[in-house]
Amino acid sequence: MTASKSLPVRPSLESLRKQAKKRARETSLSLREAQRVIAREYGFPGWIDLLQEVHKRVGSGLEWAATRAAALIHDNDVEKLQRLIAEYPGLLTWHGERGGVLGHAVGAYGDSFDPDREKTFTRRACAELLLDAGAEIFPSVFEGLIVSRTRGMLRLFESRGSLPRTPRFLAALGDTAGLRAWLDSQQGGLDAGAVNDAFMCACRFENESTALVLLDRCISLDAELGRQIDGGPGRESFVRYLSEERPLEFTRSSPSGPWQAFLMHRVMRAIHDDDLATFTETLRHESWLLGEQCVGFQVGLLERATLRDRGAFIGKLLELEPAVSRVRPAPSSQAIEFALTYAHPHLLPLLTRIWPLPDDLPHAAGTGNFDGVQRWFRTADRQATQAILDNALGWAVLNGHYEIADFLLGRGADINTRWASHEPASILHELVFRENYEAMQFLIDRGIDMTIRDHRWNSTAEGWARYGAGNEKMAEWLAEAQRRRDQRQ
Repeated sequence: MTASKSLPVRPSLESLRKQAKKRARETSLSLREAQRVIAREYGFPGWIDLLQEVHKRVGSGLEWAATRAAALIHDNDVEKLQRLIAEYPGLLTWHGERGGVLGHAVGAYGDSFDPDREKTFTRRACAELLLDAGAEIFPSVFEGLIVSRTRGMLRLFESRGSLPRTPRFLAALGDTAGLRAWLDSQQGGLDAGAVNDAFMCACRFENESTALVLLDRCISLDAELGRQIDGGPGRESFVRYLSEERPLEFTRSSPSGPWQAFLMHRVMRAIHDDDLATFTETLRHESWLLGEQCVGFQVGLLERATLRDRGAFIGKLLELEPAVSRVRPAPSSQAIEFALTYAHPHLLPLLTRIWPLPDDLPHAAGTGNFDGVQRWFRTADRQATQAILDNALGWAVLNGHYEIADFLLGRGADINTRWASHEPASILHELVFRENYEAMQFLIDRGIDMTIRDHRWNSTAEGWARYGAGNEKMAEWLAEAQRRRDQRQ
């Protein structure tokens, strides 16, 4: 392959990306096709080969290899992953943000208790390869096994002798015999915190018989807990409730024991059920839930209410004067981000009573502050990175601020960005579950690539409409838009 260009000694990845984007704009090529053309002009068979050489020359080879490993794990390409590890053995101890390369294979962004979801969200074959190769297991990987409830992955770690024989993991496995042996071995007295945690893990993995054994021990350490449960739901019903109901998932709630968890569950569940009466009554009766020791729980309530567009619940919580409204500085939260990502900007006046609206481009765009957007670009010391531009574009479109979206597109925002609320997908994908035809038409009219596939399901927006949302009408609408575009080309 003859190169028409010479790659500099210290090439700029950003420059190469700009060349590919420019080539795509000036031709009828997709960005992927333009990247391949640019790579071949420099004498490389493909874009990945070009990137590998760039990172080698600038001394960031391991970082590139980690990014490449994540892509191979996503594709479940065990053979190429094995070759990559042989070339970059440092990957086995590389940490990164997700618990190293093993974290990419094991981690799941959502609940994976169902075997089909675990198969979709995790990569067992890659995890086996990495474990057998001696990949370092960082603490966040172990925690991820518990949070995502990946039973198959849990058993894989156990089969390799890599799972800690601690109460919480024994409980997650449902190893009642192992737990009894541990309980009996604690000659110096049981640690109530460890027993409580193991009980919650047993409930989390729906190991009810194991949970009942642990609950008896919890009660032996806390007689008041026994009176509360026996005078209320009863032990079996209590365990069944905590096993079946998990409204505290992915919140920062930190219950100090089973009864506290039960009450927190009731409050959070009331948001799910749109039951304002139970929400209010429980918080008033259990006023400790409004104290400083439960600030994380209160943040979780506000975030969950924002996600579900429950403004009345946010207003009621603030009326009860929770500690989160007084603590300064205010604890970190995604509530405002959720309000803009899920198109609930009407909740912002309530949320900004606790958290000020950040002074940045995405928030100005998402709230329709055109003056703020323009002022942001006039400020000389502010640099609009591609990620900032694309985030601003996403929020502008999702919240119906199309004049701002057009302005951002003219300033370099990428209409084909893979920005999304969860894993990489197009803005068009995001709009499917909002049933926002107006915003989808805006993007289609401005040439968004309708063939973009998301990261996890490898599906177009049309596929999301048909199989994810079960909306055949929308799927056909998107298909017809693609057909009209194809006819014009």
